Amino acid sequence: MAKRAYIETYGCQMNVNDTEVIFAILADAGYERAEKMEEADLIMANTCSIRDNAEQRIWGRLEVFSAQRKARPGVLVGIVGCMAERLKDKLLDTGKVDLVVGPDAYRSLPRLLEAVSPSSPQIDVLLSREETYADITPVRTDRNGISAFISIMRGCNNVCSYCVVPYTRGAERSRDAHSIVREACDVYSRGYKEVTLLGQNVDSYLWKGPGETVNFARLLEMVAAVAPDLRVRFATSHPKDISDEVIHTMAVHPNICRHIHLPVQSGSTRMLELMRRKYSREWYLERVAKIREVMPDCGLTTDVIAGFCSETEEDHLETLSLMEAVGFDWAFMFAYSDRPGTLANRTMKDDVPTEVKNRRLQEIIDLQNRKSLERYKAMIGRQVQVLVEGPSKRDPAQLCGRASNNMMCVFPAAGLKPGDFTTVTVQDATSATLICR
Repeated sequence: MAKRAYIETYGCQMNVNDTEVIFAILADAGYERAEKMEEADLIMANTCSIRDNAEQRIWGRLEVFSAQRKARPGVLVGIVGCMAERLKDKLLDTGKVDLVVGPDAYRSLPRLLEAVSPSSPQIDVLLSREETYADITPVRTDRNGISAFISIMRGCNNVCSYCVVPYTRGAERSRDAHSIVREACDVYSRGYKEVTLLGQNVDSYLWKGPGETVNFARLLEMVAAVAPDLRVRFATSHPKDISDEVIHTMAVHPNICRHIHLPVQSGSTRMLELMRRKYSREWYLERVAKIREVMPDCGLTTDVIAGFCSETEEDHLETLSLMEAVGFDWAFMFAYSDRPGTLANRTMKDDVPTEVKNRRLQEIIDLQNRKSLERYKAMIGRQVQVLVEGPSKRDPAQLCGRASNNMMCVFPAAGLKPGDFTTVTVQDATSATLICR
């Protein structure tokens, strides 16, 4: 009888894709996917270390996993992903973990599971300069069978001063372009209607094969050519690297969605220099202007950090003024969280008081909520094409789905089903949803 594995996934879309890769590797080791923890022989958390609260959630879940381990002898508990890489020794010291496996070591899971015992927990957190898992067909974990994540690269070379990713996911390497296209063809053949190409910095994607070089713009073209009715999304772009070529490629292919997630982090050039973002306020605004010149209907979302080391009130006001000028559709907004091991942690003082961070964050949130409402209200009266995802969470009698610009739409079912494309007219809007017919 096959053993069963249960995995909880935390963090970004890349972690979702990693979980799908892990399930594929475990299947080769004789494990089936379990929907419930209580049914599993192997319980794992695929973790994120970007912010402290993400790690704190995992410590709480580890107590729940440990209770299962005590109640059902033979159950194994593992921590995989970025937190495993960063806190390997601390995790093993708890005595509650049987496996600790980093993002580049998932292929070792079958070997580690064979070797594990109550007195011998197993660990593999070696980083790699080659591993992309390009030859592994992920086991799709989404419920609707409509949207699929495809990893196009791993790691990051940017070393932003606040970020742990280069230390937990290693150096940047790009996946074979033809393996990406094959995966897109595979999911399309199985009925998927949308793919999202994933990387820490997709704009720096660069793969060199025999007699050819493929950059990100070219890769977008190749995936868009798989089928005219296969939607193509991507995340995440970097302001210093997003090129005119990428913007123009998006504009000429209707099935490449008109949405760019372009993290700004701060509107102050001084802060951006301390963050090692490698662009200025002016550069960022120029890139936004170019995007809107070529694609006026393009959705723009972003990330913003409040209260980074030495941030002054003037720096904060520059962030607010940039947000006002750009008018983002939506944003991830956080107070700065000092991460051990980063450049900022080693060389800078986290000197903005918590109450000041929280006040600035709230001002950022309030401004973004206002701008989001403006952006969504501006859509009233327009027609947009929507990919139906499923019932609305608030009203199961309604359906929901995203427009090309990534705005969520809610509309009457009208005989439609998940996976259908439909054109809707926007009648009203909140700061997060278009109300349509």
